Parts: sequence; structure tokens; C-alpha cells
Amino acid sequence: MARARDPIADLRRIAFLLERANEATYRVRAFRSAAKALAGLPTAELTERAGNGTLTELAGVGDVTARCVAESLAGEEPVYLRRLVATEGSDLDAEATALRAALRGDCHTHSDWSDGGSPIEEMALAAVELGHEYLVLTDHSPRLTVARGLTAARLRQQLDHVAQVNAALPEGFRILTGIEVDILADGSLDQDDDLLARLDVVVGSVHSGLKDERSKMTRRMLKAVANPHLDILGHVTGRMVSSRPAGVTGPGDRGHRARTRAESDFDADAVFAACAEHDTAVEINSRPERQDPPKRLIRRALEAGCRFAINTDAHAPGQLDWQRFGCERAALCGVPADRVVNTWSAERLVAWTHDRP
Repeated sequence: MARARDPIADLRRIAFLLERANEATYRVRAFRSAAKALAGLPTAELTERAGNGTLTELAGVGDVTARCVAESLAGEEPVYLRRLVATEGSDLDAEATALRAALRGDCHTHSDWSDGGSPIEEMALAAVELGHEYLVLTDHSPRLTVARGLTAARLRQQLDHVAQVNAALPEGFRILTGIEVDILADGSLDQDDDLLARLDVVVGSVHSGLKDERSKMTRRMLKAVANPHLDILGHVTGRMVSSRPAGVTGPGDRGHRARTRAESDFDADAVFAACAEHDTAVEINSRPERQDPPKRLIRRALEAGCRFAINTDAHAPGQLDWQRFGCERAALCGVPADRVVNTWSAERLVAWTHDRP
């Protein structure tokens, strides 16, 4: 007989690939729920239930997931998994491949502490499997209530929790502390200064008033960029080019309803000049529905002398592999690896965020 595979790992791998392929949330949830339901079962009971067909009696396990488990225990790659692997997307070109290989971490990710769909630990382990050296956890700030933004008290709790998780993670990998802080209407940042100073990386993004007139939006962004706590300017234009992807399964999912949205209007040359002056990185957001900034603005930021961060803005483990999309767009615009801050080691990245003027 063939040696049994790990059925829980196979279920999680399927969920990861479904997230990466932008499949419907209910499909992702089916496999993650099954993996969670079965993870605590003794191997003998799991094998017995697979043999007598009673896996589906367990809450969270359906016919399809039960069949995958049975195939794994028989030593076979589940048919569902095999089909997903066989139909993966096309390869990156040489320039994008080289840029993706140079990335050592992701500076914009979310967990179920705000509007993400998975625990911090699960996000971290997915990053390890992708070969990352670090993951910056950047859950939302308090004003973004639709995304369960973290109050100062909850952020302090998260910092303690991250320290505990880091102690249990594989050597050579760590979670860096961070936040995606809301840039408020007056350009201030939506979190206490003392807390922002404690964090490893601060991403700042505009989430409200996206249709403000040009001069007002420009003033707002310029003030934020000048704030010494802001390290990365997130999804710069706020645009949505397609409906939201699957995999956002947290309680904040209602904040990600399907929609498209035009770019915010602001003086890009002035904002990018300020980013270069204050050494604030411009995010190349890899989410398929954002593709933000558009390529014409990536080129203008490059000409202005800006640094960049190629981030996923991931809300689920499989979305952590979306950096390939950002790398494609960056490579098309001629962004060199030495201008991308997450090609750096964690030590260099944190030294940069703490030493910036």
C-alpha cells in the first residue's frame, strides 16, 4: 500500500490554491472548515471514519472534503488538488520572476483580528511555506469600524500575542508588528503616536472621502506623508478595477462588497515628490481588484525617486502568493529590486523605518 499523505495538509493546500486562484469564498471556507474539524481527531479515528464513510457526520465535513481525506489516507494526491495544480496560472516573465525571487517579505497583511479571514498563526505559516523571511501584520486602525479596526487597547493586546506567536515559529522567520493606519480627513494618522512609534512598519491608506476634490485630497496626503511615523503609502489612488476577490471571510467581509471605483484625484507629482523627500515608500498593491497604483503612476513615482513596497494586502493565506501580480506590474514599469524595501532583510527594513527623518 502507498504511504498515507497528510489529509489535513492537503485540505489546507487546496484552500490556499483556491484563495490564490480567486475562487468563491464558500469553496475556500469548505476546505478550511473541514481541516479545522478534523485536525483534532486521533489518526486512528480519522482512518476509521474514512473507511466506514462517517466523516460527513462531523460538522464542517462534506462529501467533497471527505473524498479528499479518503484519497490522502490511501496515499493518493486528492483529485481536487491535482486538478487545481494542473490549472494554475501562467509563469511570470524573467524580469518579474527575478523581482519576485528578490522579495523577502510582505509589508501589508491582515488577520482575523480585523477584517481578515484567518488567525495570525495561519497567515505566518503560509508565509513560511512561500519562503518569506518575515510577514508584517497590518490590521486596520479604529476609525475603520466596518473592518473591526483595532483600538489602542486591542493593538497592545495584539503586540503581546505576536510576541508569543513569534516564539513558536520556525527559526529564521518572524512576524513584524505593524498597522494599516487610516489617513484621516485632515491628514493625521488614526492611532496613538506612542503606539505607532512602537511598531516595526506603519502603512497609511485613505479609506474615506475618496471623492474629495483634488486640492483637499492632495493636502491630506501630503500631511500624512510628512508624518515621521508613516513608512509606506498604501493603495495610493484607492481605485477598484473589479469586484472584490474571494477569501475575505472575516467579520469585516461586509466592508469588501463587490464594486468598482474610480481613482481619487490628487496631485501625483507633488505627493510622489514628498514621498521621495521624506523617504516614504509607495506601495504597489498586488490585489487583483486594486492594481494600485496604475502603471502610469508607478512610472511617475519611479522618476520622482521613490522607494516602493510590493505588498499583497492579503486577507487570507492563499492571497499571500499574489505578490506575483505586483511584481509583473513593477517589472513592466522598470522598477529595480534595489528600490523595493521588502527585498531587504527584516533587520534592514526595521532599521530604515526607525531611522527615517
